[in-house]
Amino acid sequence: MEAAELRAWLRLCLTPGIGNLGARKLLAAWGSAQAVFEQSPAALKQLGSERLADALLTEPESLEALLQTTLAWLHGADNRRVVPLGDAAYPAALLDIEDPPTMLYMMGALTPQTQAAIENKASCLAIVGSRNPTPQGAANARAFARAFGEAGLCVVSGLALGVDGAAHEGALAGGGVTIAVVGTGLDRVYPKQHLDLAHRIASQGLIISEFPLGTPPLTANFPKRNRIISGLAQGTLVIEAALQSGSLITARLAAEQGKDVFAIPGSIHSPQSRGCHALIKQGAKLVESAQDVLEELKVPGSAASSPATAADIGEGIEPPLLTALGFDPVSLDALQARTGLSTAQLQSQLLALEMAGEVARLPGGLFQRTAAG
Repeated sequence: MEAAELRAWLRLCLTPGIGNLGARKLLAAWGSAQAVFEQSPAALKQLGSERLADALLTEPESLEALLQTTLAWLHGADNRRVVPLGDAAYPAALLDIEDPPTMLYMMGALTPQTQAAIENKASCLAIVGSRNPTPQGAANARAFARAFGEAGLCVVSGLALGVDGAAHEGALAGGGVTIAVVGTGLDRVYPKQHLDLAHRIASQGLIISEFPLGTPPLTANFPKRNRIISGLAQGTLVIEAALQSGSLITARLAAEQGKDVFAIPGSIHSPQSRGCHALIKQGAKLVESAQDVLEELKVPGSAASSPATAADIGEGIEPPLLTALGFDPVSLDALQARTGLSTAQLQSQLLALEMAGEVARLPGGLFQRTAAG
């Protein structure tokens, strides 16, 4: 994209009061961002209000600085690009949502797999959930995403702590493609703990944002980006979510977009399961294995294979202590009552199971079994 064209797109996005809907009306009338700013004041006033016309005729103070920042960012690496509405590289699936972004910033590998995902020729699934999942929830996110990656599904999430990060990790481990939709400018990574993960996603998938470079992690931007997460995917899987979780916003948007909504049930005693249970009551499809999702999305070959997931646990012989643990968080006192073991015996066995990755130690002196693989 030439500097003059980029300048016009940035100016359109920065102009106060326009928004995505106003930008689409202007583009429909005159065909390009550059053409909008070539119109006379009378023509602009005829299409919109006098206030909006005045806004379009006034160049934003931050425009020149943002243009230079964006040009420097684009020239800094081959895998960076700016994709405006109407561009051939604009994600086809986003054209069908209610509020498609006027412009997207993308960073990542242009492989046949990522290209297929952007062109809506490959199946994509959004995976979302709690930023503070239980050990089982994080294990489920990794295992399900890995199974989806191995099956050729593109996993879309939001790079947040917890379920999002685990889903990206799992997809990469499965050799699949993953897309991270973020709520900041692409010149920064949030949270900082995911800097390495972001680099790995950019080498094997895509990172996408609608926010200009330099945009900090503002609270309001994260719910806003959720429509892009659900919009890119054929369905949304909620791993764990409290009743007030932002993941439920993504699920609601997916339903409004006519997409499938999936939810993994959990313990009736866990606050992190209540959001999923509410979704299931509202008609979301209850999921027990990755196979449930693959078959629902009609992923080629899904009926012939059954990828292992974190739900595939409890088969075969297991230590008696694991049976006594069940699948809910439990205290040492409760385990003593269930097993009759002494405190020393319990602590020794729990430590061995913890070292083997089969049990996680939770805050408050609680223990919970985790999925195998």
